[in-house]
Amino acid sequence: MILRHRSILISTIIVTLALPPAWAKTPVATGIGGAVATISEPASKAAIAILNQGGNAIDAAVAAAATLGVTDPFSCGIGGGGFMVIYLAKDKRVITIDHRETAPASFTPTAFLDQGKPIDFETVVASGMSVGVPGTVRGWDEALTRYGSMSFKQVLAPAVKVATDGFTVNDNFTRLLGINIDKFGKFPATAAIYLRNGKPPVAGSVLRNPDLARAYRELGAGGVKAFYMGKMGRAVVDAVNRPTVTAGVSVRPGNMTMADLANYEARLRLPVHSTYRGYDIYGMPLPGSGGIAIAEALNILEGYDLKALPREQVEHLYLEASRLAFADRNAYLADPEFIDAPVAGLLSKDYAARRRESIDPARATLHAPAGDPYPFQHDTSVPLRPASTKLLAEGAHTTHLTVADKDGNIVSYTYTIESWGGSGMVVPGYGFLLNNEMTDFDFTGPAPNVPEAGKRPRSSMSPTLAFKDGKPAFSIGSPGGATIITTVLQTIVNYLDLGMTMPQALDAPRLSERNGMATDVEPGYTALPAAQALAQRGQRWSTEPEEIGAANALVFNPDGTVTAVSEGWRHGVGSAMVQKSAH
Repeated sequence: MILRHRSILISTIIVTLALPPAWAKTPVATGIGGAVATISEPASKAAIAILNQGGNAIDAAVAAAATLGVTDPFSCGIGGGGFMVIYLAKDKRVITIDHRETAPASFTPTAFLDQGKPIDFETVVASGMSVGVPGTVRGWDEALTRYGSMSFKQVLAPAVKVATDGFTVNDNFTRLLGINIDKFGKFPATAAIYLRNGKPPVAGSVLRNPDLARAYRELGAGGVKAFYMGKMGRAVVDAVNRPTVTAGVSVRPGNMTMADLANYEARLRLPVHSTYRGYDIYGMPLPGSGGIAIAEALNILEGYDLKALPREQVEHLYLEASRLAFADRNAYLADPEFIDAPVAGLLSKDYAARRRESIDPARATLHAPAGDPYPFQHDTSVPLRPASTKLLAEGAHTTHLTVADKDGNIVSYTYTIESWGGSGMVVPGYGFLLNNEMTDFDFTGPAPNVPEAGKRPRSSMSPTLAFKDGKPAFSIGSPGGATIITTVLQTIVNYLDLGMTMPQALDAPRLSERNGMATDVEPGYTALPAAQALAQRGQRWSTEPEEIGAANALVFNPDGTVTAVSEGWRHGVGSAMVQKSAH
């Protein structure tokens, strides 16, 4: 165990050499009472403030999410959507709230075709046609109305203050703005907030967003109707259909109506439930693909005694199980209101055993075909078996937070505007960026995930809760587009099978295999002995390593304390807080 932990430390050091220190944040905290882990210190403080005022985990989660909309606007905000997994301690039940964006009523399966050919992906992203009907505000309202204890006005107050007073820009924020300069420069309302003479504000400067503070105040006063039926909604529709652009710039308009907004509904759905080595794992159901893919991969891995194997062998099997799960995910999964996906078959332990037979313990698979889960459904109908297993382009820029309160309620929440900066379009006068979630659809068919009116694009967001013997064990989730699934899966394997602590499990180098041509890895990884050992088994690495994910977790310890865990080096270092520190 000592040697294993030493290799983890060395790996982490290699990938962090080029990163600036971030002493202000504490990525790990243990204590009693409520706890929170986010990627932003102001967001974590907002959650703790609400908990200290007597709010519950649901109230605190919305407060943190609203604050992240100010401090992490590239990844999330009220112009997007998300998935919330909630554990209600008194009832001992898990519920989920799907507030994923939907396609406007104008959408058809050929929406992204021009003369029969797919429109350029980046052209669609920075346009009105990429914007789905936002679901975040409706989702927050459902959560607060059903399970919270505070009003919109109360939980939005911390975010209003941060947006009004401003927050200090760090190096990571400036870096992300640099990535978005061209896109943000197309839209004057966006450039006015985030650029200074066409350049990002320098680290250490203060950024304020009074327009977003105004939007939050209007929500606090008028509730959900202010967004979906009021002036704010009209401003959203106008921004989508008639984008205001910089002189000389042309972008494609969308076709969204006030009826699209007024008709939007969040969905309360039963969670995906699976088991793994004595743990009960709960995740998001469709249109979230992560809960199903993670469960399938864990079912495959459960057939191996991973604790008895060397780490490189465990990671090889993890990559192969992920490859198989993604082959099935890409072939079968989409919005359940449009597609009858074979979920029962995909979650079957017997089906996992069949898929496990195709894994070579000594050699990587070049590209895995989808399996056939239908015989494992115990279904007498004769469904079609789709042939497509293509890997989509998918934005990797989302945010995840997790909160628990003193009564044992837990929220695992991932929400997004899709790509870094979404569509790039700020709603004039209201200060929030609109999503580009429609690019999560397949641009061409036949495929289960083609665009259709009112359909929710398939998502990889994977907020997850785990229980042992009926009691909460841990929560985990991450941003990262399709790498979300692998980040959550690998963290669970690191924690449960490789014996890492949760901080070590989060900080370890990440490998993301999604049945593509190569496995995505992080900077510095290919120089490690582990990478070379896996390469000898035929595993292939991406040529452009990037930071993967920005995970957050809670661990519920046997002594009654809770440990909040955020990133130790990624995304500028995360922020973990508890109400009362353990001494």
